[in-house]
Amino acid sequence: MSLLMLLSTNSRLSYADLAEKLNLSVNAVHKRIQLMVEAGVIRKFTAKVSLLASNAIVVFVSGNSQLGSFVDLPGKLRGQGSIYWLAVCGGKYLYIGAYLKSLNEAEDLISFLKRVVGIPEPSIGIMASAATPTPLMPALKPADIELCDLNLKIIRSLKDDSRKAVSDVASELGVSAKTVRRRLERMQKNNLVELGLEWYPDKSNDIITLVDVHLKPEVDLGVASFQILRKYEPNTLFFWCFVNVANTLTYTVWTNSMNELQTLRESLEKEPGVVSVVPNILYTGYIFETWRDRLVQKS
Repeated sequence: MSLLMLLSTNSRLSYADLAEKLNLSVNAVHKRIQLMVEAGVIRKFTAKVSLLASNAIVVFVSGNSQLGSFVDLPGKLRGQGSIYWLAVCGGKYLYIGAYLKSLNEAEDLISFLKRVVGIPEPSIGIMASAATPTPLMPALKPADIELCDLNLKIIRSLKDDSRKAVSDVASELGVSAKTVRRRLERMQKNNLVELGLEWYPDKSNDIITLVDVHLKPEVDLGVASFQILRKYEPNTLFFWCFVNVANTLTYTVWTNSMNELQTLRESLEKEPGVVSVVPNILYTGYIFETWRDRLVQKS
């Protein structure tokens, strides 16, 4: 999972860099990545216009669905345009992620999800972003989030294979490798590009759980979020906090067994300032293309 997290942060990290960070050999890292690709855990390495550069607002909707079956649900969500993620958990509990261009789109999204997904009382979380900044996610200046045509072409070339060689991108675009490398490094430095991957935790042998942690009102959310993340590493992979939901954090957690998950839950419940811990085990997940992916399409 540590390897997946590093690649999620920067999918262009070299095998040598990954090996150094994980204290493994280059061959071991290469083999593990290949095995995850073959097993379907890693579907592809991706490049997108960053959340900050696209000014996208990330919305999470969750709740118990009243649908009798989820067989047709992915097909109904695919193509909606803003929904990028569906996580199906135990007890028919669903998490759905969407990218909005503005908060004005939220009402239509919720209406669609109530009708199609069958969640009568959805919980709605708006993540911190450039459009909704917080101390944990400060806003960038407009000058910092501009993308020229060549930068967009580079992202487009890497869209479905962000580990593609710079020389291949340069040949495809008719520019020098030096130009591609310099522009890519600059985009990464200025948070203009998101180099990640599509991965499917349900394809692995581990247990992946989305854990909602509710804190007391007086707890400093910024301090508590990172304290929990660091204390429970490597089981805690990453977390989300929401600008409209006070004192709630959602962590993605991996464990080798149900017993390990139970032990982690009990330990979290004893943390100072924690009111309750609600784990939802993820059984399967889906990723959909959205308007963010189409920002680099040819006009």
